Amino acid sequence: MRILVVEDDENLNRQICEALTDAGYVCDSATDGEEGHFLGDTEPYDAVVLDIGLPRMDGISVLEAWRRENRMMPVLLLTARDRWSDKVQGIDAGADDYVAKPFHMEEVLARLRALVRRAAGHASNEIIAGNVRLDTKAGRVTVDGQAIKLTSHEFRLLSYLMMHKGKVISRTELTEHLYDQDFDRDSNTIEVFVGRLRKKLPEELIQTIRGLGYQILAD
Repeated sequence: MRILVVEDDENLNRQICEALTDAGYVCDSATDGEEGHFLGDTEPYDAVVLDIGLPRMDGISVLEAWRRENRMMPVLLLTARDRWSDKVQGIDAGADDYVAKPFHMEEVLARLRALVRRAAGHASNEIIAGNVRLDTKAGRVTVDGQAIKLTSHEFRLLSYLMMHKGKVISRTELTEHLYDQDFDRDSNTIEVFVGRLRKKLPEELIQTIRGLGYQILAD
């Protein structure tokens, strides 16, 4: 999954992005509201971590602009602990959840997992497709109960396809959600990773829909 972090404290921004990367996400970042608004308006993100107190354009204004522009990705607000009014204003502006500073990074990760999961229509951390089980919290994949070793890129690709079971996912969409904005979008690595996954998982799990993309069939 691809996450945008908009936080003007560069040290905290870096810490959040490092934690997200370690957890298997792809992370883009911005340190002011104008840049954050631009990225969120032009790039497809699975979720956003958005600080309220931003320079150039405050977080509430950024969020309101996204919602007016029909950008519906889940947004996790970062708020000051003693400003309950910010929390109310943020939820009214279209935020999906919030975390008060200072916070534990595990709480941010847990809330993001829940937001991404619910946005894709899943109630549990575990996603099942046939005899394949993917645990988004543990970063673990099993086939008939046996653990399968995947690289981080393979896991991210499989996660996105399983999160969107039943939907045909184009190569472009996969590339946009699995790599940051600096990635070479002309690369053929998606086909390479699909081929590797098919060698490790049941061959029929990932279907190729000719001319459209890939699909994992809904149960």
